Amino acid sequence: MNAARFTRPAIWAAAALLLGACASVTPPPDMPSATGPYTTGRLAVRVDASPQRVAQSVSAGFELRGTDLVGELRLLSPLGTSVAQARWAPGRVRLETGEGQREFGSLDELSMAALGEALPLAALPDWLAGRPWPAAPHTPNAEGFEQQGWQVQLTRLAEGFIEARRTAPPAVQLRIKLDAPA
Repeated sequence: MNAARFTRPAIWAAAALLLGACASVTPPPDMPSATGPYTTGRLAVRVDASPQRVAQSVSAGFELRGTDLVGELRLLSPLGTSVAQARWAPGRVRLETGEGQREFGSLDELSMAALGEALPLAALPDWLAGRPWPAAPHTPNAEGFEQQGWQVQLTRLAEGFIEARRTAPPAVQLRIKLDAPA
């Protein structure tokens, strides 16, 4: 795909690939139902330009349920309409949109297809709870912690704000505002 032709509809398509949501809340029979913590809010993702593509940004409402092993992440339009839904279980990820379903082997593969960069979607349930993901080493710092090349800032967690930055090119920034602070 020619990066110069990346249009607003393509950005929404990338957002749909990245996160997900559809009207049905019943999991497909071959995917386990997500249980556990339920988190809602707004997020914004920005990927800086690189020699291969233009800068990209996406912002939307989200609903997240589950853990890194079994979960569900929905992306909502500014009007609260479901755009797509990603469900995952060990070894597979299913993305459902109004255009059908796509399967991926991991959450990293899903984010690579959407933005050309692997985002820490498996770590997200833990990061939103204000803690490092237990499946990877981390280093505490004054603002939060560093994990998988990402600086996770928790200084405003009590207000419901979390920011994660990856400075390795192309730089990626993930900003989250939780509906109910941790």
